[in-house]
Amino acid sequence: MTMHPLVFATNNQHKLTEVQAMINGSFQLQSLHDIGCTDDIPETADTLEGNAALKSNYILEQYGLDCFADDSGLEVEVLDNAPGVYSARYSGSRDMQQNMHLLLANLANQSNRRARFRTVISLRLAGKHYLFEGIIHGHITTEEQGTNGFGYDPIFIPEGYSKTFAEMRAEEKNKISHRYQATQQLISFLNTH
Repeated sequence: MTMHPLVFATNNQHKLTEVQAMINGSFQLQSLHDIGCTDDIPETADTLEGNAALKSNYILEQYGLDCFADDSGLEVEVLDNAPGVYSARYSGSRDMQQNMHLLLANLANQSNRRARFRTVISLRLAGKHYLFEGIIHGHITTEEQGTNGFGYDPIFIPEGYSKTFAEMRAEEKNKISHRYQATQQLISFLNTH
């Protein structure tokens, strides 16, 4: 277990809240706000792994702090895994309503609606770099359902369930999601190192 706090390199308050609930005090988490970082860290890589590493490396280089960062994407099978790394700006903007509407429009005549959410966490700890990955399979609905969660949650139904992430309570989603899986790997790693 780390003897000092770990910075979670995200400006996304939803992600921060989710991860804080998932770690449940397993280690002390600091936000970018806590360390006085107001920078918009660039996410210019063409893979989730690359973007997560850019963010964790930035905090290490600029602040000298152990940290982790994640990048997540929705990968839709019939769209050659789009929007993928571009999930947050699929429509050309960061407006999630526009992103969802474009995705649903692109799937309008498709019977194959299989998709998966993928999260990659990049950890910088004691000068070393580690990666953890979480994946959850499911499918895309034909219309938005539910008001909880964020991002594409209203149009993604995980395998084995009949409701979208946005129809689930946070506690329910946080026990199965891609981010949960990657975060559990991170916690397990920290508890053994």
